[in-house]
Amino acid sequence: MDARVLRDGDRLRQWPRALAGSAPTADGVARRRILYVTSEITDFVKTGGLGDVSAALPRSLSAQFDVRVLVPGYRQVTAATGPIDVVARLPAAHGLPACELGLVRSADGLPIYVILCPDLYDREGSPYGDEHGLDWSDNDVRFARLGLAAAAIAQGLPDLDWAADLLHLNDWPTALGPAYLAWDGAPVPSVLTIHNLAYQGLFDRTRLPQLGVPDAAFGIDGVEFYGKMSFLKAGIIYASHVTTVSDTYAREITTPEFGCGLDGLLRRCADEGRLTGILNGIDETWDPRTDASLGSAFAADDLKGKKANADELRRDFGLAVSRGPLFAVVSRLVHQKGVDLTIESTQSIVRQGGQVVVTGRGDAAFERELEGLASRYPGQVGVRIGFEEATARRMFAGSDFLLMPSRFEPCGLSQMYAQRMGSLPVARETGGLADTIKDGVTGFLFREPSLAAMLGAVYRAVDAYKSRRTLNGMRRAAMQTCYAWDKSADGYGSVYRSALTASATAP
Repeated sequence: MDARVLRDGDRLRQWPRALAGSAPTADGVARRRILYVTSEITDFVKTGGLGDVSAALPRSLSAQFDVRVLVPGYRQVTAATGPIDVVARLPAAHGLPACELGLVRSADGLPIYVILCPDLYDREGSPYGDEHGLDWSDNDVRFARLGLAAAAIAQGLPDLDWAADLLHLNDWPTALGPAYLAWDGAPVPSVLTIHNLAYQGLFDRTRLPQLGVPDAAFGIDGVEFYGKMSFLKAGIIYASHVTTVSDTYAREITTPEFGCGLDGLLRRCADEGRLTGILNGIDETWDPRTDASLGSAFAADDLKGKKANADELRRDFGLAVSRGPLFAVVSRLVHQKGVDLTIESTQSIVRQGGQVVVTGRGDAAFERELEGLASRYPGQVGVRIGFEEATARRMFAGSDFLLMPSRFEPCGLSQMYAQRMGSLPVARETGGLADTIKDGVTGFLFREPSLAAMLGAVYRAVDAYKSRRTLNGMRRAAMQTCYAWDKSADGYGSVYRSALTASATAP
């Protein structure tokens, strides 16, 4: 059912008072209020791992804090929520349009603010572009409006009986939030999480007046990046603290190889103690004992169902019956993910008696090459362009190994999913892959992004497959690895408290 905004003349219908203010803890002390700002959340719309993180982390943090989420009112959001109560109005500012702020609750009670501005968000396509994959030409306005709304909620809105004590921003679409606070002189602390430094939100400098960016901010110590405006750089400059999604990636982005031109600034953040790596988690549904997507349940101490899932996966992808290893690829089909290395390694895998199944979407050239492999090796290579989560879950459960030769990987979730399902990752030793895979214990790592290095790890995996004792020992170790969100929430909680304390004691 399409959403409708509920109004009573000019009077706004207020959300029930029980939701207002900060809920007290057991000892009666009010919990600090956190506004988690994101451009996607799996409850409504997801294009990648950020959607999963934005759905899981706020829920885990709610045990410690009064957490609410802020998300744009995309068509997918308003269509899914049903009636939306308007709780505040946000006036036009600079060249950004006026909008309304709605409040809904998820089925499990998570409060979610929705920015209602149909001209900006009510469109077919993804949060970032049209149905053909082209970025919206006004993305700077769309996401500046998101950052400005976050800053306004933090500073307090006349109609809203809730104001954030701290903003948690995620990636470039939200990263102007801390900048707007700084330009307003508002002493509200903020945390910016970088999920992927490669996407920075770069726009022409002529857009600065429309976005409300002061001329003085366009410089090396502000939003300027090689003659353009960078949303992400603004967030790094003005946020109280910067986090990223693994310890290794936090170190990597301070180097020229991984720093995307911002390594100097990020080294300065690290030197100032403003940069922290916190590994993502995965939710409890990734459990082969209970996953309804799987044809056969299995567990670390009872792996019999693993073979049944492998047989079903082969049938589903049109592969021949085989006693050889089954390799899976569940990935965006882009250069970052090392898809070219996967393509180059496929012939060797098949020659070793292995089979390969692939699902994902991305660069058209990679899609064509993968489909060509399936034609060249019928019964040994299966390719399904697109993504469907139940299929992905069956691939993790049915495969022996997951190929993940990423050139860089800030955190990665697929390797965690695979391990929980008893599929051993074959991955490059970078970012979150280095932090979550124990080489020779829960998977196989290689260092250089080259075919020779990748095949070295593949051959080690094939050797392990030949020993049932070795293979099952590694499967059990992988399946018993814990990636609970509670641990991630504790890390963010520590960062929040430090930022709040520093803000309270600042002159």
